[in-house]
Amino acid sequence: MVNRFKYITGGILVLGGILFGSCKDDVLPKPSSQLRLEYPAPSYANFDNHCPFTFTMNENAIIKEDKDCGFSITYPKMKATIYLTYKPVSGNIEKLLRDAQKLTYEHVIKADDILEQPYINAEKKVYGMFYQVSGNAATNAQFYATDSVHHFITGSVYFYAKPNFDSIMPAANYIKNDMKALMETLKWKK
Repeated sequence: MVNRFKYITGGILVLGGILFGSCKDDVLPKPSSQLRLEYPAPSYANFDNHCPFTFTMNENAIIKEDKDCGFSITYPKMKATIYLTYKPVSGNIEKLLRDAQKLTYEHVIKADDILEQPYINAEKKVYGMFYQVSGNAATNAQFYATDSVHHFITGSVYFYAKPNFDSIMPAANYIKNDMKALMETLKWKK
């Protein structure tokens, strides 16, 4: 009987210790949240150079001349670069247009949608197309601009990250607006 009393007393003590030791605050799930990415407001300045064109660009970006009046406009915080390529027109406008369109539509495999936005500025003689690519494509925005006689420029943005549009959407929208500003302020020198 004494042994039985020891076991019952020991069991009650253990059970009481478990009950009192497990009294904690209730676990509540954390509220869902989203990553908030804020970028500085763009401040545009004219970029003049020795090439046959000028444009405005975001002062928060870093520009570097590549070759043959091509430029890389880098956004280090966003891990992205806009690549500009210049080609003189010499009876080859149809080929240049075909190549620019082909470059955009190579992304159709991964893209959900490609929105074309024509651009015409007859006063400055700048004509072109801005492409907005939706989905997990390698590039989210591209454009070409020309005067149809002497000059042809293409531009595309690439991110140095796996293309996951949901993750890079704030940066993609920011840079897309910079690309539109670049295209809309493009001026030919001659």
